[in-house]
Order: sequence, then structure tokens, then C-alpha cells
Amino acid sequence: MMEKILVLSLVFAAVLALGYAVLGTLCAALFERVEAQRDESGNLPPLQRIITPLRLMKQRVACGFSCAAALLVILVGAGVLNPLVYLPVSTLAGVAGFMLPLGWHGRKVRQRAEAFEDKILDMTVGLSNGLRSGQALPAALESVSTRVAGPMAEELATVLREYRLGLDLPDALARLNARMPCEDLQLLVGSIRLTMQSGGSLADVLERIVEMIRGRREFQEKLKTMTAQGRFEAVAMSLAPAFVFALLYAINKPLMLPLVTTGMGWCAISGSVLLVTAGYFTIKKIVTIEV
Repeated sequence: MMEKILVLSLVFAAVLALGYAVLGTLCAALFERVEAQRDESGNLPPLQRIITPLRLMKQRVACGFSCAAALLVILVGAGVLNPLVYLPVSTLAGVAGFMLPLGWHGRKVRQRAEAFEDKILDMTVGLSNGLRSGQALPAALESVSTRVAGPMAEELATVLREYRLGLDLPDALARLNARMPCEDLQLLVGSIRLTMQSGGSLADVLERIVEMIRGRREFQEKLKTMTAQGRFEAVAMSLAPAFVFALLYAINKPLMLPLVTTGMGWCAISGSVLLVTAGYFTIKKIVTIEV
């Protein structure tokens, strides 16, 4: 048995390395050409600001092959030698592993957007204080960019660089809103554009926007508190079947073993996973309130 596991491990390691090299070579030229075109236009998608398409594809291929190989080795080590069981299961594991890096980096994109959105209030307060102290709007933006950190500092540096290259400041801010779409930022950019076109005290307008953003933040925090129980229930109900299976497997292994050694058992597991996933997203949609 150990010899079979070792042979399968070596075979899948070789297939993993081969697939990684072949797909990486085939996609390299195409991805580099796409990246060059988007770099020239300056309109990189959010995901490409985290990782290049070529590197993402290599990670997805490597993760897919690794998950398929790992699950196959586990099944063979557990005594499951039926190809009708481990081939479909390993294929599904490979597909899941192929999608895993995309979800991971998508989560990083969302975290970056949330970190940027959290700093909008600080940026607005800084602009208002800078204008009150006699600074012009570009100088106030530069002053704010030196005091904040994270994605906000990066995006403000891009805005100031575009402004120095000859782009109007409202247009540079509009491009910022296109890169990092957010209702608070859209309100701020629209107010700055209208005030600069029609005249008036931009500092007074920014103070009102600060009050509005603070009110929205307080309401959103209350909403998160009210829906916290529903989000916890979605996670708990989704993890309960796996916990029960592990508990019963530890208590009475012969009773639960057919579930992982027969095709009918894996069909039951697949159906359960689909139903639990559908239930999780249904509950999540119910407790997610857009404001």
C-alpha cells in the first residue's frame, strides 16, 4: 500500500510540474500582451492591481493539481481503490483548487477596497481642515496623502501625479472614483466638481459631507450589529454537517466508512455539500442588507 501511495505521489508531482510549465509557457505571451495594453491605458482591473494574470494562472494550475493529487493520495491511503470513486472526486478537488487562488485574491481586493473606504472620512476631514487653514485643494490633497497610509495614500499619489501631468483635478478625482467605486467617494467627487464649477465655499460643503458620512457609518455599524446573529447562524449551520460527520466517524468508523468508500456514499456527500452551500448563500443573502 505504501508503495502505491509513493508511486501515485510521484506521478502526480510529475504531472503537476509538467502542467505548471506547459500552461505557463502557453499563456505567458498572451497575458504579457494584455498587461502591456492595460498599463498604457492606465485602467487596470482591481484584481490586476494585486497580482498579474500570468502569475495568477500559474498559481491556479499549481493549486488545482496539488488538491487533486493530495485527495487522490488520501483516498488510496484510506483503501479506496475504485476508479469510479477517486477519479470524479479528484477531478472535483482539482476544479475547487483551481478556483481557490481566484477567491483568495478576490478577497484581498475586497479588503483593499474596504480599507480605502474606511479612510474616506479621514480624507474628507483633512481636506476640510486644509482648506480652512488657507491651502488650495491640490495642496490639501498632498498634505492628506502624507498623513494617511495604505490604499488611500497610493490612490491619492496617483491622483496628484495625474494632476501634475496636466489632468484637471476633478477629472483625476473622477478617475479615482472609477478605480475605487464607493458611494461616499462619489458624493465627495461630485460635490468638489460642482463647487469648483459654480463657486462657493468648498470647506463648508466638505463639512456637510463629513457629517453625512459619519451618519452613514453609524447606521451601517448598527446594521452590522443587528445582522451579526444571522451571519453567525449561516456559518454554524454550514459547518454542522462536517462536525457531525467527523464525530460519528470517530465514534463508529465501520458505520461511516461506506460513505467515503463507495460511489453512492460520495454522491450523498456531493448532494449534501451542494445543499449546504445553497443554504449558506441563501441565509447570507437574507441577512445582507444593501443601503
